Amino acid sequence: MTIATRPAAPRARRLLAPLALAAVAGAGFAFVGAVDPNAPGHYPACPFLALTGLYCPGCGTLRAVHALAHLDPVAALGLNPLFVIMLPALVYLWGRWVSHAWRGGPLRIAVTRPAWLWVFMSLVMVYWVVRNLPFGRFLAP
Repeated sequence: MTIATRPAAPRARRLLAPLALAAVAGAGFAFVGAVDPNAPGHYPACPFLALTGLYCPGCGTLRAVHALAHLDPVAALGLNPLFVIMLPALVYLWGRWVSHAWRGGPLRIAVTRPAWLWVFMSLVMVYWVVRNLPFGRFLAP
């Protein structure tokens, strides 16, 4: 008895998803770099901040992206340090995705193990709480 296997998808088809994500992210980066989030009226306010007066983990990310687009990583770190620190890891994971899609192999990332996901979610929750406490004001945007 033989097991029929599907032929591997063509390389261009395998690369479609990671390249589409890169195109969308690049377009978003270019838009935020061109349209200043510091100017009122261009972007909606954070709903969590508007309802509670507290910062969420994403508060300051648009302004951080704008700062990075204008080659100011120090300002970006001051606006949302968690995002800026995570950005190289996201680029690395995207690069692994492209590499595996190029070779046609399955993508296995150790970061998707439940323990790593719990660590990441715990980090985000601690960041969320600490940036709203008096001693964590340096984390506020």
